[in-house]
Amino acid sequence: MKYFCPEESRTKTGFLRYFEDLRYFAKSNRNNPTEAEKLFWLRLKKYKYTFLRQKPIYRFIVDFYCSKLLLVIEIDGGYHHKQIGYDKGREELLYKIGIKTVRFENDNVIKNIDKVFEELDEIIKEREKELK
Repeated sequence: MKYFCPEESRTKTGFLRYFEDLRYFAKSNRNNPTEAEKLFWLRLKKYKYTFLRQKPIYRFIVDFYCSKLLLVIEIDGGYHHKQIGYDKGREELLYKIGIKTVRFENDNVIKNIDKVFEELDEIIKEREKELK
């Protein structure tokens, strides 16, 4: 099955819709990354796919987003354990417009970044197959 973002999810120029106010929060987040996000980004920006950091989509800001793969990567800190319902709802909404969400724990990124990227490679291979 091929995933795509429906037309109503996009602007006239083809970009994903988002609340304009989120631009300022996203910029602030990009300027103040967590340690795990910083480590992950240094490695991810050398990747074969282009990812954006702190990308607004609808009413959310996602940590990393690849438009070619329709893939969101979230680096979760401890506070995410308290908002499981919110995260699940967010993932479901993104899934409805064809975007897959992948989550990695902060500690795992910091302590096992090679293993995280091995897992990410597998996820991307699978995603490439899904989108064909």
